Amino acid sequence: MIKLIMCEGPNEKEIIRLLLEHGKLKFKKEDLLGLVPFHARQIDKSTQIKLYLNMYTGSEKIEVLRIGDKLSDALKIPKEYKDKINSDTIRKYCTKPKLEMLLIISENMVNEFNKDKSIISPKKFAKQNIKHNGVKYDNRTKFYTDYFGKNISVLVESIKEYKRIKKSHEKDEFYLADLLK
Repeated sequence: MIKLIMCEGPNEKEIIRLLLEHGKLKFKKEDLLGLVPFHARQIDKSTQIKLYLNMYTGSEKIEVLRIGDKLSDALKIPKEYKDKINSDTIRKYCTKPKLEMLLIISENMVNEFNKDKSIISPKKFAKQNIKHNGVKYDNRTKFYTDYFGKNISVLVESIKEYKRIKKSHEKDEFYLADLLK
């Protein structure tokens, strides 16, 4: 089944791109609409997604995977694409509380973060405490690329550990770990 991957932000998109590039997901880029993940929250707001949906001529309906930490908004499927998208296979893969938890886990700073989590967000904690090659975390996509790009096993292990320690999301939400081989 062809998949449309919609990432909430550029950092989520980069994490998925790295996992795809290193063959760590249950699917390959050839299985993706447009061969890439997209940075988009809604179909009608993305000219790129609409372009690829308009070009798609396959007989299979498209499965949608939404990735991000705030997926409370329902995905609206424009009527012109209802025959191409399988609304029964829209899945949410959640990174709550924040994607920065993967950095905190990979730095073995979970216990330290847990002491402060009532007063500081994962993003602020990462900005204050995480460096890579002398560069402080700054919420830029390049930081994720530099940090995990050459050491994909650290990313994979952090994703698995996140699922282990998080234990549960909302009933309709899955973990990034559920996409791993």
